Amino acid sequence: MTDWRPKLIALDIDGTLLRWVEGSGTVHGEVDPVVRAAVQRAAEAGAHIVLSSGRSLHGMTPIAEQLGIPLAEERSWIVASNGAVVLRYPPVEVVYEATFDASEAVRNVLKHHPGALIGVEERGRGYRVNRPFPPGELNGEMIITDVEEIVAEPVSRVIVRDPEASVEDFQILAEKLGLHGTDYVIGWTAWMDLAPMGISKASGLALVAGKLGIDAADALAIGDGRNDLEMFAWAGRSVAMGQAVPEVTAAATAITLPVDEHGAAVELDQWFG
Repeated sequence: MTDWRPKLIALDIDGTLLRWVEGSGTVHGEVDPVVRAAVQRAAEAGAHIVLSSGRSLHGMTPIAEQLGIPLAEERSWIVASNGAVVLRYPPVEVVYEATFDASEAVRNVLKHHPGALIGVEERGRGYRVNRPFPPGELNGEMIITDVEEIVAEPVSRVIVRDPEASVEDFQILAEKLGLHGTDYVIGWTAWMDLAPMGISKASGLALVAGKLGIDAADALAIGDGRNDLEMFAWAGRSVAMGQAVPEVTAAATAITLPVDEHGAAVELDQWFG
Protein backbone atom coordinates (compact mmCIF):
# COMPACT_ATOMS: atom_id res chain seq x y z
CA MET A 1 0.00 0.00 0.00
CA THR A 2 3.01 2.29 -0.44
CA ASP A 3 1.30 4.30 -3.20
CA TRP A 4 -2.05 4.40 -1.41
CA ARG A 5 -3.35 7.44 0.45
CA PRO A 6 -6.93 7.85 1.64
CA LYS A 7 -9.15 10.32 -0.22
CA LEU A 8 -12.09 9.89 2.19
CA ILE A 9 -11.65 9.39 5.94
CA ALA A 10 -14.65 8.05 7.86
CA LEU A 11 -14.33 8.76 11.57
CA ASP A 12 -16.41 7.29 14.34
CA ILE A 13 -16.82 9.68 17.29
CA ASP A 14 -17.34 7.95 20.65
CA GLY A 15 -14.28 5.89 21.52
CA THR A 16 -12.43 7.12 18.41
CA LEU A 17 -12.33 10.92 18.57
CA LEU A 18 -13.67 11.18 22.13
CA ARG A 19 -12.30 9.25 25.11
CA TRP A 20 -14.59 7.03 27.17
CA VAL A 21 -15.20 8.01 30.77
CA GLU A 22 -13.82 5.05 32.69
CA GLY A 23 -16.49 2.70 34.00
CA SER A 24 -19.37 4.32 32.13
CA GLY A 25 -21.07 4.40 28.75
CA THR A 26 -20.37 8.12 28.33
CA VAL A 27 -17.50 10.04 26.75
CA HIS A 28 -15.53 13.18 27.51
CA GLY A 29 -16.88 16.10 25.52
CA GLU A 30 -13.66 17.49 24.06
CA VAL A 31 -11.59 16.14 21.18
CA ASP A 32 -7.97 15.94 22.30
CA PRO A 33 -5.79 18.61 20.60
CA VAL A 34 -3.44 15.90 19.27
CA VAL A 35 -6.33 14.20 17.46
CA ARG A 36 -7.80 17.49 16.26
CA ALA A 37 -4.46 18.54 14.77
CA ALA A 38 -4.09 15.21 12.94
CA VAL A 39 -7.59 15.51 11.45
CA GLN A 40 -6.87 19.07 10.31
CA ARG A 41 -3.61 18.00 8.64
CA ALA A 42 -5.52 15.36 6.69
CA ALA A 43 -8.18 17.88 5.67
CA GLU A 44 -5.57 20.43 4.63
CA ALA A 45 -3.96 17.75 2.45
CA GLY A 46 -7.25 17.37 0.58
CA ALA A 47 -8.82 14.33 2.24
CA HIS A 48 -12.57 14.46 2.76
CA ILE A 49 -13.32 14.05 6.49
CA VAL A 50 -16.68 12.36 7.07
CA LEU A 51 -17.92 11.94 10.63
CA SER A 52 -19.78 8.63 10.80
CA SER A 53 -21.57 7.80 14.03
CA GLY A 54 -24.60 6.31 15.69
CA ARG A 55 -25.21 9.75 17.14
CA SER A 56 -28.06 11.88 15.88
CA LEU A 57 -27.10 14.90 13.81
CA HIS A 58 -27.38 17.43 16.66
CA GLY A 59 -24.78 15.39 18.58
CA MET A 60 -22.39 15.42 15.62
CA THR A 61 -22.32 18.99 14.35
CA PRO A 62 -20.59 20.28 17.51
CA ILE A 63 -17.82 17.70 16.94
CA ALA A 64 -17.34 18.97 13.38
CA GLU A 65 -16.99 22.45 14.83
CA GLN A 66 -14.43 21.26 17.38
CA LEU A 67 -12.39 19.65 14.61
CA GLY A 68 -12.42 22.85 12.57
CA ILE A 69 -14.01 21.17 9.57
CA PRO A 70 -14.94 21.98 6.96
CA LEU A 71 -12.01 24.13 5.87
CA ALA A 72 -12.47 27.36 3.92
CA GLU A 73 -15.86 27.61 2.19
CA GLU A 74 -16.56 23.90 1.72
CA ARG A 75 -19.33 22.02 3.50
CA SER A 76 -18.78 18.76 5.36
CA TRP A 77 -20.59 15.51 4.80
CA ILE A 78 -21.85 13.78 7.95
CA VAL A 79 -23.28 10.26 8.30
CA ALA A 80 -25.55 10.25 11.36
CA SER A 81 -27.80 7.72 13.12
CA ASN A 82 -25.75 4.77 11.85
CA GLY A 83 -26.37 5.76 8.22
CA ALA A 84 -30.09 6.54 8.45
CA VAL A 85 -29.41 10.27 8.05
CA VAL A 86 -26.85 11.83 5.69
CA LEU A 87 -26.35 15.58 5.79
CA ARG A 88 -24.22 18.52 4.71
CA TYR A 89 -22.96 21.03 7.25
CA PRO A 90 -22.96 23.98 7.82
CA PRO A 91 -25.81 24.77 7.75
CA VAL A 92 -27.65 21.49 8.36
CA GLU A 93 -29.04 20.17 5.08
CA VAL A 94 -30.45 16.64 5.28
CA VAL A 95 -29.63 15.01 1.95
CA TYR A 96 -31.00 11.56 2.76
CA GLU A 97 -33.09 10.01 5.52
CA ALA A 98 -34.32 6.42 5.80
CA THR A 99 -37.28 5.71 8.08
CA PHE A 100 -39.21 2.62 9.14
CA ASP A 101 -42.17 1.53 11.23
CA ALA A 102 -40.61 0.54 14.55
CA SER A 103 -43.83 -0.02 16.49
CA GLU A 104 -43.93 -3.83 16.35
CA ALA A 105 -40.23 -4.23 17.11
CA VAL A 106 -40.47 -1.89 20.11
CA ARG A 107 -43.56 -3.68 21.49
CA ASN A 108 -41.75 -7.01 21.21
CA VAL A 109 -38.66 -5.61 22.95
CA LEU A 110 -40.81 -4.38 25.84
CA LYS A 111 -42.46 -7.80 26.21
CA HIS A 112 -39.03 -9.26 27.03
CA HIS A 113 -37.58 -6.18 28.77
CA PRO A 114 -40.53 -4.24 30.22
CA GLY A 115 -38.15 -1.90 32.02
CA ALA A 116 -36.27 -0.91 28.86
CA LEU A 117 -35.74 2.74 28.01
CA ILE A 118 -36.87 3.77 24.52
CA GLY A 119 -35.61 6.85 22.68
CA VAL A 120 -36.24 8.46 19.29
CA GLU A 121 -34.59 11.61 17.96
CA GLU A 122 -36.48 14.89 18.13
CA ARG A 123 -34.44 16.73 15.50
CA GLY A 124 -32.76 19.89 16.68
CA ARG A 125 -33.87 19.42 20.27
CA GLY A 126 -32.93 16.03 21.70
CA TYR A 127 -34.88 12.79 22.14
CA ARG A 128 -38.40 11.67 22.93
CA VAL A 129 -38.01 9.01 25.63
CA ASN A 130 -40.38 6.90 27.71
CA ARG A 131 -38.22 7.49 30.79
CA PRO A 132 -34.94 9.36 31.40
CA PHE A 133 -31.74 7.70 30.20
CA PRO A 134 -28.68 7.61 32.50
CA PRO A 135 -26.93 11.01 32.65
CA GLY A 136 -24.61 11.76 29.74
CA GLU A 137 -25.83 9.01 27.43
CA LEU A 138 -27.96 11.18 25.14
CA ASN A 139 -27.18 14.56 23.60
CA GLY A 140 -29.78 17.28 24.03
CA GLU A 141 -33.08 17.44 25.87
CA MET A 142 -35.02 14.35 26.99
CA ILE A 143 -38.74 14.79 26.29
CA ILE A 144 -40.83 12.28 28.25
CA THR A 145 -43.37 10.75 25.87
CA ASP A 146 -45.66 7.70 25.87
CA VAL A 147 -44.11 4.76 23.97
CA GLU A 148 -47.06 4.42 21.58
CA GLU A 149 -46.70 8.07 20.67
CA ILE A 150 -42.93 7.70 20.23
CA VAL A 151 -43.36 5.03 17.53
CA ALA A 152 -46.66 6.22 16.06
CA GLU A 153 -44.89 7.60 12.97
CA PRO A 154 -41.96 6.18 10.94
CA VAL A 155 -38.58 6.95 12.51
CA SER A 156 -34.96 6.79 11.38
CA ARG A 157 -33.63 5.07 14.51
CA VAL A 158 -34.84 3.75 17.86
CA ILE A 159 -32.55 3.46 20.87
CA VAL A 160 -33.29 0.65 23.32
CA ARG A 161 -31.44 0.76 26.63
CA ASP A 162 -31.78 -1.40 29.74
CA PRO A 163 -29.40 -0.40 32.56
CA GLU A 164 -30.33 -3.61 34.40
CA ALA A 165 -29.36 -5.90 31.52
CA SER A 166 -26.07 -6.99 29.92
CA VAL A 167 -24.74 -7.03 26.37
CA GLU A 168 -25.27 -10.79 26.38
CA ASP A 169 -28.92 -10.28 27.39
CA PHE A 170 -29.44 -8.06 24.36
CA GLN A 171 -27.70 -10.51 22.04
CA ILE A 172 -30.11 -13.20 23.21
CA LEU A 173 -33.01 -10.76 22.83
CA ALA A 174 -32.08 -10.01 19.21
CA GLU A 175 -32.00 -13.73 18.41
CA LYS A 176 -35.39 -14.26 20.06
CA LEU A 177 -37.06 -11.38 18.26
CA GLY A 178 -35.77 -12.08 14.78
CA LEU A 179 -36.49 -8.37 14.12
CA HIS A 180 -37.88 -9.01 10.65
CA GLY A 181 -37.61 -5.96 8.41
CA THR A 182 -35.39 -4.25 10.96
CA ASP A 183 -31.63 -4.08 11.36
CA TYR A 184 -30.00 -3.68 14.74
CA VAL A 185 -26.66 -2.93 16.36
CA ILE A 186 -25.73 -3.83 19.93
CA GLY A 187 -23.37 -1.43 21.69
CA TRP A 188 -20.81 -1.66 24.48
CA THR A 189 -23.52 -1.88 27.13
CA ALA A 190 -27.11 -3.14 27.04
CA TRP A 191 -27.83 -0.67 24.25
CA MET A 192 -29.47 -1.57 20.94
CA ASP A 193 -30.07 0.65 17.93
CA LEU A 194 -32.97 -0.40 15.72
CA ALA A 195 -32.68 0.84 12.14
CA PRO A 196 -34.29 0.40 8.71
CA MET A 197 -33.28 -2.83 6.99
CA GLY A 198 -30.05 -2.50 5.01
CA ILE A 199 -29.09 0.81 6.60
CA SER A 200 -25.66 1.12 8.20
CA LYS A 201 -22.69 3.46 8.30
CA ALA A 202 -21.54 1.71 5.13
CA SER A 203 -24.71 2.58 3.20
CA GLY A 204 -24.43 6.21 4.28
CA LEU A 205 -20.76 6.39 3.36
CA ALA A 206 -21.42 4.77 -0.01
CA LEU A 207 -23.88 7.57 -0.76
CA VAL A 208 -21.34 10.22 0.24
CA ALA A 209 -18.52 8.58 -1.72
CA GLY A 210 -20.75 8.45 -4.78
CA LYS A 211 -21.48 12.17 -4.49
CA LEU A 212 -17.75 12.89 -4.17
CA GLY A 213 -16.72 10.54 -6.97
CA ILE A 214 -14.52 8.48 -4.62
CA ASP A 215 -14.20 4.68 -4.66
CA ALA A 216 -14.59 2.69 -1.46
CA ALA A 217 -11.08 1.37 -2.10
CA ASP A 218 -9.78 4.90 -1.46
CA ALA A 219 -11.56 5.24 1.89
CA LEU A 220 -10.07 4.88 5.37
CA ALA A 221 -12.45 4.04 8.23
CA ILE A 222 -11.52 4.27 11.92
CA GLY A 223 -13.79 3.04 14.70
CA ASP A 224 -14.20 0.94 17.81
CA GLY A 225 -17.77 -0.41 17.96
CA ARG A 226 -19.97 -3.14 16.52
CA ASN A 227 -21.78 -0.48 14.49
CA ASP A 228 -18.50 -0.02 12.60
CA LEU A 229 -18.41 -3.55 11.19
CA GLU A 230 -20.24 -2.74 7.94
CA MET A 231 -18.14 0.41 7.54
CA PHE A 232 -14.99 -1.68 7.96
CA ALA A 233 -16.16 -4.14 5.28
CA TRP A 234 -16.89 -1.25 2.91
CA ALA A 235 -13.69 0.80 3.25
CA GLY A 236 -10.43 0.05 1.47
CA ARG A 237 -8.61 0.30 4.79
CA SER A 238 -10.29 -0.19 8.16
CA VAL A 239 -8.60 0.50 11.48
CA ALA A 240 -9.87 -0.59 14.89
CA MET A 241 -9.05 1.41 17.99
CA GLY A 242 -6.87 -0.46 20.46
CA GLN A 243 -9.64 -0.84 23.06
CA ALA A 244 -12.18 -2.32 20.60
CA VAL A 245 -13.76 -5.69 21.35
CA PRO A 246 -12.29 -8.76 19.56
CA GLU A 247 -15.20 -8.93 17.10
CA VAL A 248 -14.30 -5.46 15.84
CA THR A 249 -10.52 -5.87 15.79
CA ALA A 250 -10.92 -9.13 13.85
CA ALA A 251 -12.82 -7.28 11.12
CA ALA A 252 -10.22 -4.53 10.70
CA THR A 253 -7.31 -4.21 8.29
CA ALA A 254 -5.15 -2.90 11.14
CA ILE A 255 -5.29 -1.98 14.82
CA THR A 256 -4.08 1.33 16.20
CA LEU A 257 -3.49 2.48 19.78
CA PRO A 258 -6.44 2.96 22.17
CA VAL A 259 -8.37 6.22 22.22
CA ASP A 260 -6.60 7.26 25.45
CA GLU A 261 -3.32 7.11 23.51
CA HIS A 262 -4.55 9.12 20.49
CA GLY A 263 -4.89 6.05 18.26
CA ALA A 264 -6.82 7.91 15.55
CA ALA A 265 -4.03 10.50 15.28
CA VAL A 266 -1.39 7.76 15.09
CA GLU A 267 -3.20 6.22 12.11
CA LEU A 268 -3.80 9.53 10.33
CA ASP A 269 -0.19 10.60 10.77
CA GLN A 270 0.94 7.55 8.79
CA TRP A 271 -0.61 9.21 5.74
CA PHE A 272 -0.63 12.91 6.53
CA GLY A 273 1.95 13.45 9.30
